[in-house]
Order: sequence, then C-alpha cells, then structure tokens
Amino acid sequence: MIQIKTLTKRFKNVTALSNVNLEVRTNEAVALWGPNGAGKTTLLRAMLGIVHFEGSIVISGLDVKKEGKKVRSLIGYVPQEIRLHLDQTVWETVTFYGGLKGVNKERMESLVHEWGLSDSKTKFAQTLSGGMRQKLALITALLSDPPILLLDEPTSNLDVNARRDFTTAIERLKAAGKTLFFCSHRMKEIRKIADRVILLESGIKKADARPEEVERLIAAMEDG
Repeated sequence: MIQIKTLTKRFKNVTALSNVNLEVRTNEAVALWGPNGAGKTTLLRAMLGIVHFEGSIVISGLDVKKEGKKVRSLIGYVPQEIRLHLDQTVWETVTFYGGLKGVNKERMESLVHEWGLSDSKTKFAQTLSGGMRQKLALITALLSDPPILLLDEPTSNLDVNARRDFTTAIERLKAAGKTLFFCSHRMKEIRKIADRVILLESGIKKADARPEEVERLIAAMEDG
C-alpha cells in the first residue's frame, strides 16, 4: 500500500532524511521510533505531499509528487500538535470539517457517538481535556473513512488514563482494518499496536523489524 524509495529531505545544510526505503502493507500497523530530530515527522509530512523531497513515495498506486491531492484523500492525519478552533464546539468542529470533506450528517453523528463525545457536543474545544481533544482530532481524521491513518506521537501530551484509552482506540482501528503508520516514543504502546517498527536515527533507517527485535537492538545500543 505504501512504498517509499530512496527518500531524502534536506533543509539547507541539514539532512533530515537520508535514502530511506520502506514498505507498509495493507492493514499493517507500523511504528516509527527514534529520538527527537530523527526525521519522523518529516517523513509523515513527505507522505502527505506537503514538503518537497527527493526519491519517490507511492501510496495505493498513486505518486505523491504527481497526485498529492488524491493521496491525501486516502489518509487521515492526526498531528502531534492538535490545532482545533478553540472557540468552536465539538459539533461545530465536526460539521466544519465534515462539510469540507463532503460527509453527510449521519456519518458525523455516528463518529461522535462511536468515540464517546455525544455528551460533549456543545462543549467548546478549549474546555476539553487532552484525551477528548485527541479523540476530536481523530474524529476529524476519520470523517471520510480513509483506509490509511498517519499519527504523529498521538499520546505524547496525554495523562496515563487518557493514553490507555487512546491506545485502545487505535487498537480498535487496527482491528477494523485500517493501515496505521504512527510515531511514538513509548515502547509499551508500540508493542501493543505495531506489527513492525522502523527505527530512525539522524534521518537514517537503522532497523525494520518486529517490536521485540527493535527493542533488543535499542537496549544493546544504549548499553554500548
């Protein structure tokens, strides 16, 4: 479903990604792991076609460079920094993005109910807890029922309970057949969700393996 070949991204004198090659199969959950500055967010943004890059990215047979708009219609994206309109209510937010995506009211209502925000429809985004804001962001990403979800550190700003709830939500999406590509620095979450882990360091792919194998490699690197 996702094929990335010789992906390189430079920002002036800094190489954020260097010759990265990877694949993500349909219905697979793949985690990106690496320290800050490893290139994880840049990789996601390249997949969305919102940064220029060298190399190629093909998603569902579509070339990101040539057919970026079509590619983005297949992707639900939840960024690390959620940018909601804080003066809008939950329902106003959902209907605003639903309108942009041509989604009917029944679909909007269904998602709000499914993700437990029905009782909060009239609450303003600025009054929501971190976990509820993250669920609202996820709802907006799911409105058009995209087959692929890109998640950038989705639980980084959540407390323990909210992290647990959101991780369970992601597991549900995986079980429903979504293809997941997500960044995380929490190995416990990665073990629960990911089929494979891509280890990035300074923009270079260091490993592509099952979570337990990458975890052993990380431990060896830290010991060494």
